[in-house]
Amino acid sequence: MNHPELQRVAKRVVWFKPPDDALKDVRLFLAHVMTYGTLSDITATLRYFSEEDFEAVLNDPPAGIFDRRSTSKRGALCGLCDCRERRGHGHASCHI
Repeated sequence: MNHPELQRVAKRVVWFKPPDDALKDVRLFLAHVMTYGTLSDITATLRYFSEEDFEAVLNDPPAGIFDRRSTSKRGALCGLCDCRERRGHGHASCHI
């Protein structure tokens, strides 16, 4: 994905890889957005990736990225994608 907005987010949250490389590894990129990104980064990323993309990462995260701080970001993501409501209907994807 070569969207300038995503390039900026990737450069900020996956600082150790060139943005193009970071965006090729979607699982890594989305996990880093949820861990190191601002609410603005999460909102921008949701314009290009679906709720299902985020949920897939929450259900099978890359090792060693999620920490206590990212739990609050996952909570913010749940507020944006409304998965708290869906969790009551058999979807426990938020893991918060």
